[in-house]
Amino acid sequence: MSPAEKKDLSKAEWKVMRIAWKLQKAMAREIYTIAGEKHSWTPATVKTILRRLVEKGYLSTTPVGNGFVYRPVQSVFSALQAAADKLLKNAMEGTTGPLLAHMVERTPLDADDLDTLQKLIDAKKKSLGKRRSRQIRGRENERTPR
Repeated sequence: MSPAEKKDLSKAEWKVMRIAWKLQKAMAREIYTIAGEKHSWTPATVKTILRRLVEKGYLSTTPVGNGFVYRPVQSVFSALQAAADKLLKNAMEGTTGPLLAHMVERTPLDADDLDTLQKLIDAKKKSLGKRRSRQIRGRENERTPR
């Protein structure tokens, strides 16, 4: 199952995935303990969430003794990209720019992040300029008698 085809994560599943990404591989007991301390969840609750994450394809399991080792199937960045792609796909026409602006405003960014964003914006503006030029030339060619 590709990242784009995976089912969306619930808030609780994102919380467990953050633990799994931080640990990279962990026995179920480790995840129960951390989730219990951070979120006051019982081991049964965490087991249910782990099972759902395995079913959805976000975690893999390896049996070890009488337990399991859990590993994230994809990186945190890959999962966030897929979630962002779904969000943008569902955005209504005309709302993408304001949505992106909102995300930039709400996100702590360092100078390198801002430089990267500026380069992307500059490249996007340049490609828009080229596209507009082609459209204008195309319209002029339509009006020119042959």
